[in-house]
Amino acid sequence: MESHEERLHKLVMQSKTNETKDVVKRKASETDKNKKFVSSSSSSTPSLSSGRLRGSPDLSTYLRLLKDCFTLDQLNQIQSHIIVGGLQQNLVVATKLIHRLSDFGLLSQAQSLFSATPNPDLFLFNVLLRAHAQHVSPVSALSLYSCLLSRRLSPDNFTFAFVVSASTAFRSPESGRQLHAHAILHGFGLDRFVSSALTALYLNFQDLNSARQLFDRCPERDTVSWNTMVSGLVQNCCFQEALSLFEQMVSSGKAFDGTTLSALLPAATELQELEVGRKIHCLSIKTGFDLHACVITGLVSMYGKCGDVQDASFLFNQTQKNRDTVSWNAIISVYSFNADIEASISLFTKMRATVGACVNSSTIVAAIPVFSPFGHLMLSSSIHGYAVKAGMDQNTSIATALMTVYARCNNVESARQLFDQTPGKSLASWNAMISSYTQMGCTEEAIELFQEMQLQDVEPNPVTIASILSACAQVGALTLGKRIHELIVRKGYDSNNVYVSTALIDMYAKCGRVDMAREVFDALRNKNVVSWNAMIAGYGMHGHAKEALELFSDMLRLCTKPTNITFVGLLFACSHAGLVSEGWQLFQSMTCDHSILPKIEHYSCIVDLLGRAGRLDDALNFIRAMPIRPTSGVWGALLAACRVHRNVELASHAAERLFELEPENVGYHVLLSNVYSTSGRWQEAAGVRQLVRSKKMMKTPGYTLIELDEKVHMFTAGDWSHPRSSEIYKMLEKLAGKMMEAGYRAATDLALHDVEEEEKESMLNVHSEKLAIALGLISTEPGTPIRIIKNLRVCLDCHTATKFISKVMHRLIIVRDANRFHHFTDGSCSCGDYW
Repeated sequence: MESHEERLHKLVMQSKTNETKDVVKRKASETDKNKKFVSSSSSSTPSLSSGRLRGSPDLSTYLRLLKDCFTLDQLNQIQSHIIVGGLQQNLVVATKLIHRLSDFGLLSQAQSLFSATPNPDLFLFNVLLRAHAQHVSPVSALSLYSCLLSRRLSPDNFTFAFVVSASTAFRSPESGRQLHAHAILHGFGLDRFVSSALTALYLNFQDLNSARQLFDRCPERDTVSWNTMVSGLVQNCCFQEALSLFEQMVSSGKAFDGTTLSALLPAATELQELEVGRKIHCLSIKTGFDLHACVITGLVSMYGKCGDVQDASFLFNQTQKNRDTVSWNAIISVYSFNADIEASISLFTKMRATVGACVNSSTIVAAIPVFSPFGHLMLSSSIHGYAVKAGMDQNTSIATALMTVYARCNNVESARQLFDQTPGKSLASWNAMISSYTQMGCTEEAIELFQEMQLQDVEPNPVTIASILSACAQVGALTLGKRIHELIVRKGYDSNNVYVSTALIDMYAKCGRVDMAREVFDALRNKNVVSWNAMIAGYGMHGHAKEALELFSDMLRLCTKPTNITFVGLLFACSHAGLVSEGWQLFQSMTCDHSILPKIEHYSCIVDLLGRAGRLDDALNFIRAMPIRPTSGVWGALLAACRVHRNVELASHAAERLFELEPENVGYHVLLSNVYSTSGRWQEAAGVRQLVRSKKMMKTPGYTLIELDEKVHMFTAGDWSHPRSSEIYKMLEKLAGKMMEAGYRAATDLALHDVEEEEKESMLNVHSEKLAIALGLISTEPGTPIRIIKNLRVCLDCHTATKFISKVMHRLIIVRDANRFHHFTDGSCSCGDYW
């Protein structure tokens, strides 16, 4: 199976420098179109065959003057002479004058002149429709189209192309769909101009299915048609599909141009496919498009954002003679993206002093350290102040970039304040705020903002969907996740966008539906390594190591190169399934077979693998032999294993290392205290707890989440805040009786306090997991699965109790804790009591 890189290499070798006849024909057609709508005549003498003019010399002079005027003052003078000469109602003169008024953005004057023109013809209607399309006046364009029909004029392909283009500015595609139906009725449904406009409209509203169907049915697909589809796929984050379509375009004999390549380069950039980008560069040189400004700028951005700053800088330096604002913006963004903030700001300063370069909103966005905000909050505030002074602080792109920086610097309040103050919020603004909430763990706020966005009829795009799916995954909001899946299918993202599908896989896996995650994975046509990694990790967290290993074999068979993240997922799966030899073989194969240097995460996984299997001495020896310095993650894995296997001496040793590395981390102190408590060494446990109190360290509170009817409920231990608390505790009493009859005994040795047995049992009975399960039992129909999420590792007693609850209540109970998933059914757990 050929990669994009190999196929593009073939295209480079096969491409020709001459444009095909199709492009020549389209350029000729575009020229004719421009002649029609830019000038009444291609020469000083208007056409006699049209019947619109009968060769008046004065009239020809006015037309020539209108064509050649360059300033508004000149246009006003010519218009005054036309009125004095009594020619203002002449159809040809009115048409040309309306066109020139539109060129200067004077649509209201153009509309007034149109209204005063008796018996306007289709040509004049089209001139004004074109103006409304160019100046984003969808309501006026649609009104004008209705007026045209009311005069019993028959629209042509130009009419539909212009009015459809104008309708792209509406908030909904419904007007465009109706115009599509009109175009079909008038016989222009498959006209190339109309098809291109409709394809652009559907792509603008993320209706990929309709756009692709229309594109595939069009009998005359030329370069402009292909460019529309390629750029639309890129704008909808369907990067892999855009590359595939480009290959199809060239293999079908259609010539590409500079616009094609400049539209395609962001796809290589976003996929981080540097070699594919190099092939596109080579293709541009071979075909002579490498000197096009838009291509050079795209290449600068591609090289820089794929990590090759040296080549990006080299290309930028080649533009010295024709350097414009866009070029400056690209190189500033490159250095900012690569965390060289000093170079980025230096270039920004140099640009301001350069003649001919004008700082615009894109320049300011490029200078804002969005990709490396930490430690640059002051700089971001300074740039914010510069934007205020320049009168650009209300620009949505600038506000969005600043929002992102503030949120990443843990200043979510300032980010939200800026979001609320921004007028005319763009989709990118909504995405930035939702993404910021999700990344900060403010999932409730992210979901609320997404729902507010829907109420305001703002259409989400793949970035929105990926962010909100991540929020659903965090809190286990399966019902909302399913609704978003339905939205994805309606939008056509399920098979067209690998990133949305990957986010969907992750959401289903983290919400306990690994079966549905696999269905999404299998339906994905263009899988990339991120998709494979997500599915392998999903199997790992559910303890399905066999399935994870089988999937890895399929991945290798299909020539998808694994990454270090792939092996983290595989080692995690082996660790939680107790597959020590398989995990060790995978670790060895990283360097031997795949040339991947293990990172600290892989070493932590091996320590965890050995520790969980009870091979604590081997784990310690492995740590001592590590070629890199062990981190807290490595020693923490060993300490956790010591707790499971009650090795107090080794636990003390691991804890000493941890206290040196992270002295203020209360979690490790609690873990050591638990090790002492489970071994009955109450004095040592009390000493650790006293140390925590003296240092005023706060323990991370445990909580459990459960989603019911699209609402997430949260419980802490001994929680009475829920409105149905009385029913919940009655259910716990009922469960206690049934469980005792079935043989359950509370694991009081793990109630980590030196108190009486009866008090320990009472303490264990009100753990947050049990409260959430009780709410699930009283709120759902018998036989319905119950899904809960615990932020910490589930304790032994709750694990045992949940097994008994699943048996006596005949329920499937799915628990996601900090380490993995547990599927409880009929008194047993999928982890095999190994977690």
